[in-house]
Amino acid sequence: MISRLRRTSYFQSLRRLPSRVRRRFSEYSIFAYLAVLGPGIIAANAGNDASGIATYSSIGAAFGYKLLWAFIPMMIGLIIVQEMCVRMGVVTGQGLADLIREQFGVRWTTFIMLAILIANTGVIISEFVGIAQASELLGIPRQFAIPFAAGLIWWLVVKSSQRRVEKVFLAMSFVFLCYVFAAFLAKPDWAEAGVGFIRPTISTDLFFLFALVAMIGTTITPFMQVYVQSSVVEKGLDKEDLPLARADVIVGTVFACIIAAFIVISTAATLHFSGITRIDSAATAAEALTPFAGEYAKYLFAIGLFGAAMLAMGVLPLATAYSLSEALGFEKGVSRSFREAPIFVGIFTSLLFIGAIVAMIPGIPQITLLLVTQCVNGLLLPVILFAILRLVNDKTIMGEYRNGTLMNIAAFTVAVVVSMLSILLIGQTIADMF
Repeated sequence: MISRLRRTSYFQSLRRLPSRVRRRFSEYSIFAYLAVLGPGIIAANAGNDASGIATYSSIGAAFGYKLLWAFIPMMIGLIIVQEMCVRMGVVTGQGLADLIREQFGVRWTTFIMLAILIANTGVIISEFVGIAQASELLGIPRQFAIPFAAGLIWWLVVKSSQRRVEKVFLAMSFVFLCYVFAAFLAKPDWAEAGVGFIRPTISTDLFFLFALVAMIGTTITPFMQVYVQSSVVEKGLDKEDLPLARADVIVGTVFACIIAAFIVISTAATLHFSGITRIDSAATAAEALTPFAGEYAKYLFAIGLFGAAMLAMGVLPLATAYSLSEALGFEKGVSRSFREAPIFVGIFTSLLFIGAIVAMIPGIPQITLLLVTQCVNGLLLPVILFAILRLVNDKTIMGEYRNGTLMNIAAFTVAVVVSMLSILLIGQTIADMF
């Protein structure tokens, strides 16, 4: 982190140099500022996990291009929510669970942390199942792939520095480009897809509403808010870094939503227009693509699924460890050793171990697991969103950096709409379970 004093002296010294040398230093300073980027990109792309890819594939297969328009309001909503969390982290120097514990007390903190633990554990197991499915599509047995992936993520987080972990997570984000290539192999009708973005389609059909709600629930999830705020705190960003931290959020969210749209386009162009309208997993979608888009599309889809599950498998346990450690007042951080932060490292390790063991059980009911997880996340998301709004508008916490009128209107609109849709999702999920 470059402090305000060091930045001031740096730029004063820079002005005294000859123009040629000054240009050279300016070029290098760009790389210094790039060090701010990372948390927003990682958090947004972690939302495109194995269950997210399955959801987007199902939507493309079932509805073709009709729901592409939903990515535009979802993208705006996610940017608003993530920006508030980043701003709180930069201004207060505290994670979201830290602030919730201080401002709302033990009861609310216990409820929220318990819900986060249950929901994230379920999703972590589903990520390991995604690893298994992707590896088997690539011809690698799950008995080898799951322990290898768990060990690799554990070693990366526990034995590396925060900077190295962030670089690896950022590199994993580029694996999502596989879905762009898969979409082009599917040869979609780009004009019709473009119409899908600008012409909203609404239906009162229950399956349509459920798909729309699931799409939003997959894109805006509680763990993303926890992770992005804790990450900017651990990264040590200060108030002068806020513009670049906001840029990080915008770039990451736009990239993640574009990738999700390409997943919908690729499955719409092949499966929907070939009469295959029901997909129960991302692996099923990859297999179904082969007759229409070729073997390469299947492997690109599988590689993307593997990378997505690996990224989420790292981010989700970290977000859970951050939130529980903050709520309990223990030391936390990727750069901390087990001796320095035993609770943080212990939670992270335990979640990876549980996820790997459960995912290797033959015949695990993945769909039931995801439905229960969606219920918990749907219940938790409105609570988290309104807690964020309460905190970000608290003058004693945020001072001059609290929300303005326009930001509050936009943020409350997002919170109310997402909350209503979450309640619908819970009702539909419970109905499906019975």
